Amino acid sequence: MERFNASVDYDQRMWHEDLMGSQAYVKALEKARLVDSQEKQLIWNGLEKIKEEWNRGKFILKATDEDIHTANERRLKELIGEAAGKLHTGRSRNDQVATDMKLWLANQVAALHQLLNTFVTVLVKRAESEIDVLMPGYTHMQRAQPILWSHWLLSYAWYLEAEIGRASCRERV
Repeated sequence: MERFNASVDYDQRMWHEDLMGSQAYVKALEKARLVDSQEKQLIWNGLEKIKEEWNRGKFILKATDEDIHTANERRLKELIGEAAGKLHTGRSRNDQVATDMKLWLANQVAALHQLLNTFVTVLVKRAESEIDVLMPGYTHMQRAQPILWSHWLLSYAWYLEAEIGRASCRERV
């Protein structure tokens, strides 16, 4: 049943956002005087070590890790001991999941935006370099009048430009 409920195989892609959220939260705990500056620094440094492990591909998931949050929390406790437990003071799992998802989505939207821009640039460059190439146009799944390959490419470039505007929703995420 534990394996059925586990989401770590899916949500491990959010390891960076989970650690960012935890670092922001430990700052808030210090500001609220729920952890002192030494505890905050101990937790912060532990989270940095976990980041390094993920970055180098050295983080080891265990069968008991239900999700990315429990995996990072377990590792933090292994590294710094009982002080790791203070990271969850006043913090619900739902808040943590919502924060991680929002951060992850914002980063993915930014990556998508960059990829779309690159693709539009490629389409425009190909249209410029292949401006005289003809191709058959189609209507109702049948060949129709000849059209310029460059016009066909640019029709997709214009379409994607509109999508890029929609993908610029990072501020709203």
